[in-house]
Amino acid sequence: MSTPSDALTRGIRIHVEPHYLAHRSRPQNQLWMHAYTVTITNEGEETVQLLARHWVITNAHGVEEHVRGPGVVGEQPTLSPGESFEYTSGCPLDTQVGTMHGSYRMVTDAGERFDAVVAPFTLAEPYALN
Repeated sequence: MSTPSDALTRGIRIHVEPHYLAHRSRPQNQLWMHAYTVTITNEGEETVQLLARHWVITNAHGVEEHVRGPGVVGEQPTLSPGESFEYTSGCPLDTQVGTMHGSYRMVTDAGERFDAVVAPFTLAEPYALN
């Protein structure tokens, strides 16, 4: 079963809920598709903007793939204190089970940059884990 994650960095809470996509998976072709919904909430006192992402995707054999790029789903949201941004994206795996973790590069209104941590979460075909 896929497990969620939750992390707080400098007032930025990142919560991730993964979901297995059986209808898009092809286990006979070594393809297990997952979606994950990310909620980024500014619980701090500074306005911040998400500039970039860095994901580390690890399959059941320990093989890592690093994904970097600007923003998320084509956006670089700005979050004032108390605001949230939510999006859903997907991840293919070539094994029944894997993990993801990473960070979002943030910048404050004052120009200070920092990495908000995305805690590890598990991607798994249902019943793949006992």
